[in-house]
Amino acid sequence: MIDALRNERLRKLSRLNEEGIIAYPARVKRTSTIQEVLSSFAQLKKNKKTCTVVGRVTGMRKQGALIFLDIKDENASIQFVLKRDKVKRFALYKETLDIGDFVSGSGIVFKTKNGERSVEINKFDFISKSLRPTPSDWYGLKDVEVRSRKRYLDILLNPDVQELFRKKAIFWNTMRTYLLDNDFLEVYGSALENIPGGADAEPFMTHHNSLDTDFYLRISLELPLKRLIVGGYEKVFEIGRIFRNEGIDAEHLQDYLQMEMYWAYQDYNGLMKFIEALTKKVIKKTTGSLTTVWENKNINWNVPWKRFDYYDLFQKHTQIDLTKATREELMGKARELAIQNMTKNMSRGRLIDLIFKHTVRPTLIQPGFLIDPPIEIEPLAKRTEYDTNRVERFQIVACGTELGKGFSELNDPLDQKKRFEEQMKLREMGDKEAQMIDEDYIEAMEYGMPPTAGFGISERFFAILMNRPVRETTLFPLMKKRKQHA
Repeated sequence: MIDALRNERLRKLSRLNEEGIIAYPARVKRTSTIQEVLSSFAQLKKNKKTCTVVGRVTGMRKQGALIFLDIKDENASIQFVLKRDKVKRFALYKETLDIGDFVSGSGIVFKTKNGERSVEINKFDFISKSLRPTPSDWYGLKDVEVRSRKRYLDILLNPDVQELFRKKAIFWNTMRTYLLDNDFLEVYGSALENIPGGADAEPFMTHHNSLDTDFYLRISLELPLKRLIVGGYEKVFEIGRIFRNEGIDAEHLQDYLQMEMYWAYQDYNGLMKFIEALTKKVIKKTTGSLTTVWENKNINWNVPWKRFDYYDLFQKHTQIDLTKATREELMGKARELAIQNMTKNMSRGRLIDLIFKHTVRPTLIQPGFLIDPPIEIEPLAKRTEYDTNRVERFQIVACGTELGKGFSELNDPLDQKKRFEEQMKLREMGDKEAQMIDEDYIEAMEYGMPPTAGFGISERFFAILMNRPVRETTLFPLMKKRKQHA
């Protein structure tokens, strides 16, 4: 079916070529967007001023000596009216026009008998001949995989999807502007690293031909940014892509955008106040409100965010006291909960994290900060002053998940090296997500790193605000390669 329709359009293209019509010109004249024409319609009509607009044909009606075309550009639509006695090569255009073609039209605006604002065309041109029919009414695009693979059609056919990605741009631009307005310096690091660090995640690897060296794609922005704090900058941030070779689900991507910021002479208490203000600004600007909907629940971001103690919540939901719990006790609880991805060599920190995500996290619906977890689950954070087995870390929690993470950064190089060594032991036991030791980073810390607070947040937060799986809020998510037909 598609092949037949495409062949017919190729025939029409050949017909245009025979008549000397350039179907794909390099340049096009445009005096106004369609929205500008509509906004100044009365004045244009009164002055009988010629305007030239461009766009895609989204509807077509041929009635003898008349052709009515619905024309749409990025933001608005208008009707073209082509008359046989006003447009040169009228018969050729009538024969060769298709829905999906990009065209240019010049003429005087007027209203039809039905009151529809239109342009009476006196000069008409093709500017891009469409060779494939545009699916209508979601025909052929109801499948989620097809929509992800052909996002351009998803955007073309669904105004809600187009608006979704406008909001995503607002989300990141608002965050960037807020940080810049608060004197943070935006920087850009390399996506290739000798040692992946800053997070618990399995990395991707690649090979640099000129250097004949294997590199990792970064799993975090953290360690290079903290090197800049060592170098003397006091407020830095990056909004950049990171890569994690992990599973696909509603909340996780393997290639995504993340913001990380680091602030010298600050701790996690001061940072929490700043992040709450930043986040509320971003939510309001992105959605137009500080109340959003997630899984039919109203989420109120406009209240002072509560602080939840990690140990208290863990004990409340599991009856396990983390100040005393042994690894064996945690293993027993994990078995009781039938946690599927548990392994016999799993570390105490991994067990705590898995149990927490299984029991506590789903109960955290309204926004707040989850604070002071065990040291085993955060090797880059500073110990709390009241308990050296806990760290000064917070997470934004809402909608049953974590939405961002920050902490008072560990700046003791000896403690950091010891924790890296503990992580390396976990790697040797088969934990692919455990962190590697980064000797260069430790050396940088030995030159002196001031007390610093840091925070990171990814585009998953935007997906939660939109109440959609994260892949639906990604323009072109990674997909399995399709088999080529012989």
